Amino acid sequence: MLKAHDLFDFSESLPFDAVFSAELAPWEWVPLIAQALAAFEFEPLAREIPAGLHVEGQVFIHPSVTLPPFGSITGPAYIGEGTVLRPGVYIRGNVIAGANCVLGNSCEFKNCLLLDGVQVPHFSYVGDSVLGNEVHLAAGVICSNLRLDQSEVPLQLPDGSRCGSGLRKLGALVGDAAEVGCNAVLNPGSILGRRALVMPTMAFRGILKANSIAYIKEKIETAPRMD
Repeated sequence: MLKAHDLFDFSESLPFDAVFSAELAPWEWVPLIAQALAAFEFEPLAREIPAGLHVEGQVFIHPSVTLPPFGSITGPAYIGEGTVLRPGVYIRGNVIAGANCVLGNSCEFKNCLLLDGVQVPHFSYVGDSVLGNEVHLAAGVICSNLRLDQSEVPLQLPDGSRCGSGLRKLGALVGDAAEVGCNAVLNPGSILGRRALVMPTMAFRGILKANSIAYIKEKIETAPRMD
């Protein structure tokens, strides 16, 4: 069975390592996001909030976080050291972002875990997902989290077998240092291995092995990364 440690090294900057066990299946981390935040001891914000930035609920914002002139943050949410929030960011509950992340212009985040150094800079949606350390989503990437029939999201495993996730809403599980090109869609339950790369404009589903590239020729194919 695929384990979380196959995709991610949990960030030392985050105070939730006791919750997110490396021995769990990676999709089991998604419902734990709310549990981790429910147990966190939030304190009142001790910094000035720009007039156009709406903040409500339980929210931790590290003093070094760059805040935008406008946007919306609804807790519970944890925003880690050195992270940059850009104009129009929309954080709508159960969001954990580690150190030195970019939560970008007109991007929406919901029930997701972003480990250290994640960059989601422009016009993306990340819901019910886990993005590993140094993951980069190019402009317009969508982590789709709900099947059209709204049934349980199935998962493809590295050995070619399939299993149920137990979740009706599940986005993408993106391993450390993976990259997703502009305007790609990661369909519900997509799994990208460490340093995997999805080329622009693809509608990707299933699992992509570590150090591989998914691209469109006459059909979707994969190949090893060469860098």
